[in-house]
Amino acid sequence: MKIILATENENKTKEIRSIFYGLDISLINLNDCRRRPGLRETGATFKDNAIQKATIVAEYYHTAALADDSGLEVDALQGAPGVYSARYAGPGADDKKNNQKLLTAMAAVPLESRGARFRTVAALVWPEGRLVLTAGSLEGSIALTPAGNSGFGYDPLFIPRGMHITVAQLTAAQKNAISHRGQAFKEMKKILLRMTSEVAEEY
Repeated sequence: MKIILATENENKTKEIRSIFYGLDISLINLNDCRRRPGLRETGATFKDNAIQKATIVAEYYHTAALADDSGLEVDALQGAPGVYSARYAGPGADDKKNNQKLLTAMAAVPLESRGARFRTVAALVWPEGRLVLTAGSLEGSIALTPAGNSGFGYDPLFIPRGMHITVAQLTAAQKNAISHRGQAFKEMKKILLRMTSEVAEEY
């Protein structure tokens, strides 16, 4: 089975490939494609955006496409940045700018009120319209200062519940074991394993 990841993010692609290890699937992203469709994220929810991106890619390349929309919801900010997590500091903003804006917005928030969660919704879409959805979430809090050099996005600021270090201080294996994206794509892997097994049995 060939699946195109609806992303140009190599860090995200690396995480998903690691989770999907052992699947008999050819998994590529948009950087591996000569022509690329213009992706849009105009939905009001993570689910809307994941379906939108996967559908655009599936129809453009006429093959199965996999997308996720992930973000950070901060209680003290009424759920922001949410679906705008990747562009919180403005269009084209990098991780450093997004993290700095978050720290500024949280400057007056005490430790006991810095609750937050990472959320992911993953969508697998076929050109004919078939759809599979999975989801994951990770509860935690926002650190006072960045820490760690691993991961990406808001990982240097997010402390998982029950831990005293940020996601960026975890190894890749430790992160995948608990992360919102890890949860969503592990469930997707189970579904794909069943599907590939069913195909194999037909032959």
